Amino acid sequence: MIGEKGKLKDKNRAAGLTLTEVVVASTLLAIAIVPILKAMTTAHLNTAIIERRTRSLMLAEAKLDEIKARSIYNYGDTFAEADSSLDGSYLGSVEDVSAGSNLRKITVSVGYDLNANSNLEADEIEVTLSTLIARRW
Repeated sequence: MIGEKGKLKDKNRAAGLTLTEVVVASTLLAIAIVPILKAMTTAHLNTAIIERRTRSLMLAEAKLDEIKARSIYNYGDTFAEADSSLDGSYLGSVEDVSAGSNLRKITVSVGYDLNANSNLEADEIEVTLSTLIARRW
């Protein structure tokens, strides 16, 4: 049957996509999804690292505040600690160095114990904070 403008119409042809169109569309979709999934994976990993560093920073600040408070009345005590558990898998080390008779340098290093060996190794340290503490009286 010939329709408008002289084109042949086939009433028996079903509406839909050919196999070639489906294959091309699937290929384009697969090519587009790969970089999107990679970006999402990278973003998730970066988020985990940022959360660990933020938690380490909070724990280091809390440890420094605790040492400052204790130093008011117990300045002569040593504050050095090695690989103490701060919060679950987070470990902290405190270095206490005398910088004179009335001044001390306190360095706190905190990190996430990735290999669960209860030792804070150099590659596990997330945050290191230092402060000077003076004798009050």
